[in-house]
Amino acid sequence: MDLDHARTVAVEAAEAAGALLREGMRGAVGVRAKGEAGDVVTDLDLASEKLLLERILTAYPSHTVIAEESGLVGAAGGEWTWLVDPLDGTNNVAIGLPAYVVGVALCRGGRPVLGVVHDPVSDHTWSAVRGRGALSAPAGSSSGVRLAPPYAPSPHGPLLAWTQGYGVRRDDATVRALRSALELNARRVLQLWAPLLAWAMLARGDIDGIVGYRAEAVDLPAGALLAREAGIEIRALDGGPFEECIDGTADDRSFVAAHPRAVPALLAVLGLDG
Repeated sequence: MDLDHARTVAVEAAEAAGALLREGMRGAVGVRAKGEAGDVVTDLDLASEKLLLERILTAYPSHTVIAEESGLVGAAGGEWTWLVDPLDGTNNVAIGLPAYVVGVALCRGGRPVLGVVHDPVSDHTWSAVRGRGALSAPAGSSSGVRLAPPYAPSPHGPLLAWTQGYGVRRDDATVRALRSALELNARRVLQLWAPLLAWAMLARGDIDGIVGYRAEAVDLPAGALLAREAGIEIRALDGGPFEECIDGTADDRSFVAAHPRAVPALLAVLGLDG
């Protein structure tokens, strides 16, 4: 498997989907309900996903794809699985807020080896191959700049992002405890409705950390791999190791992520340092 070629396929597909989304945002966006928890899907989600599936399956017809809207495409249990989030930030798009990205990951044996996040608003792309670092590049560029966010603590507390899965109940006691600790100790807490955008911001050094609770399986691997390859450390909520695999349960997708020197303080802020 040529991961450099796979990165090219994923980047070009994500950027083409981003151009489609950017153009679609200029007109009326069709929005309808999705599920029973108040979520929505737009015509742009579906159009972007169709483009991404066509690009990926044309290049890799024997691979499996798990897409946000279509679910499993192809046979399950293969060695190579693509994860596709065609529009991360659908609720933002539905209200006309330009904060959304496209996410693509490639997993081998359930473990991400390639991650791509494209921001159609800035027309910028971030990508990572496991063990080779993370790159930042303008759309259409054949090269990129290595990501390495600095450790720059503020005396006023960290700037953090929060993300949680769609299935988390409003009255979840763990969520209430974590959010209360964040509001008391963080300088700002962002809830962007676009987790992959938060991962890109963390990898760039724009924010100090992310706290996730039962995150969604489709978008987590691409963002987490991007952050790790930029030098970010990710821990489970008990402070133990964390692996961004597509297997496991929702409880396995709860984490804290920050610069390695900031992780102990973040765990302490949340009361998770034991």
